Amino acid sequence: MTGAARGTLVLVPNALDFGTAIPIDLNAALPLAVVQRASRLTHWVVEDAKTARAFLKRVAAIAPLQRPLQALDIRELPRPPKGRIEPDSSAMDKLLEPAVAGADIGLLSEAGLPAVADAGSTLVQAAHRLGLRVEPLPGPNALMLALAASGLNGQSFAFVGYLPVKAEARSARIRELDTLSRRSGQTQIAIETPYRNTSVLAALVQDLQPSTWLSVGCALTLPDGWCKTLRVQDWRRSPVSIDDRLPAVFLWHAG
Repeated sequence: MTGAARGTLVLVPNALDFGTAIPIDLNAALPLAVVQRASRLTHWVVEDAKTARAFLKRVAAIAPLQRPLQALDIRELPRPPKGRIEPDSSAMDKLLEPAVAGADIGLLSEAGLPAVADAGSTLVQAAHRLGLRVEPLPGPNALMLALAASGLNGQSFAFVGYLPVKAEARSARIRELDTLSRRSGQTQIAIETPYRNTSVLAALVQDLQPSTWLSVGCALTLPDGWCKTLRVQDWRRSPVSIDDRLPAVFLWHAG
């Protein structure tokens, strides 16, 4: 067990409006208690320092920061060395030094919950290895919101990450996952980077079996957000345009 003097790694959720033209009201995205908890943190590990500061300015508009923004200790997650999937464990340990010394550290991603389909899981793993307490705060997660709104199987599902970029490999992967879903009854969930939404949706409509249910959740929690679930054969008859600038989640179920 850890000593009382040690700090906590706090997983701070972010709004789901990253990259959109007009940020939503943070009050509509996060519980007040979460915003207040974030305002008291003086040490941060983030994906990008610039966007983290923008988030903290939004926090400060609701709850005053413990220290001035420029006085906060904000460090970026390191990128893995070339040829490796994850950063060195020593780099994670260094980022957690303030928590070992007794300070709480906030972990923040660009959107949604950190370490879920996003950066930060290696830091969380290091915190457990060092015997630090990990405190997840409640907030929006695009994957779970899309699954809930899809009407597809929420008892058995798998997040498969990003589909291959190259068309031939992507088509093969889609057909493989469609077969898996049909055999297991499991909902498959994928995401894509902005500006590839249209091509991914077109590939899913083309390569999934006509009877498979396909759902798209786009810009969830935003004013223009929507979710639509149809069989693939119906998507083919009435294609839907999708904004390539907005975050989207793609789900399908062939059971």
